[in-house]
Amino acid sequence: MGSFMADFLQQCGGCSVIDGGFATELERHGADLNDPLWSATCLISSPHLIRRVHLDYLDAGANIICTASYQATVQGFEAKGFSTAESEDLVRRSVEIALEARDIYLQRCTKDSWDFLGSGGSWRRPILIAASIGSYGAYLADGSEYNGNYGDSVTLETLKDFHRRRVQVLANAGADLLAFETIPNKLEAQAYAELLDEEGIQIPAWFAFNSKDGINVVSGDSLSDCASIADASKQVVAVGINCTPPRYIHGLILSIQKVTCKPILVYPNSGETYDGETKQWSKSDGMIEEDFVSYVRKWKEAGASLFGGCCRTTPNTIRGIAKALSLNSV
Repeated sequence: MGSFMADFLQQCGGCSVIDGGFATELERHGADLNDPLWSATCLISSPHLIRRVHLDYLDAGANIICTASYQATVQGFEAKGFSTAESEDLVRRSVEIALEARDIYLQRCTKDSWDFLGSGGSWRRPILIAASIGSYGAYLADGSEYNGNYGDSVTLETLKDFHRRRVQVLANAGADLLAFETIPNKLEAQAYAELLDEEGIQIPAWFAFNSKDGINVVSGDSLSDCASIADASKQVVAVGINCTPPRYIHGLILSIQKVTCKPILVYPNSGETYDGETKQWSKSDGMIEEDFVSYVRKWKEAGASLFGGCCRTTPNTIRGIAKALSLNSV
């Protein structure tokens, strides 16, 4: 799997654009996400809105779209009264919707799209489907994905048992890769790495950690130690940072570079701060989404090659990133 991401990046011209915030866009289109399942509740009630958001990001220039499975777990759906089989089908459906969106997008490309070359021929922009896997803390829906504090009772085996079936289902659903996102601690990174090996997962993966101090992951564990786990896994083809204030990204890229030669991905949040108790975002002194687009070229120079947005970013953010990278022209 070592050449998977390198080959993809070569097709993209050296850099790639990941999509942006999902829940923000679902809410903008009218979805009510006041639910422990968060954006995954739309897999039950509003799959058409999920498809619409995917298409919005493809229209904005994304090369990689992440499925609506970040908070979609078998356990979470079972808690809603679904059977195990129905819960697995809903997890699987997140990939199917993304695949449908990609097919629709490619089918409707015209001379006015970015995928058309004026020479008389057409070129299809490479597009990957990344099956999103949120942390154990995301399932708990108590904000612990932002501090990585799961308590002493949660062990490596606890985490592996929790994630195992969802990883299996998503890996076999047709996605191009698995996106382990907002990883808050070293223990969960190790659980993911061992699961990929134990289950013989046949598609590649990326690991994305989050940080609130620009030095460590949110639990306080060393980012270098966490990134080293990703580097040691044959299935992991890229490692980086997501859901982190933009002001920390440059330094975090440099830290990751010290322990891996794998491609580095960055998709920060808008710079606002999330309160796990009130479940609200508040303004901070950091950059807002319009500002961080101007830093993309610097992040590229620092060593990153995949760029996108996380919470509270929008298709406009992604359009700005694509322009900044000169991957496409509008």
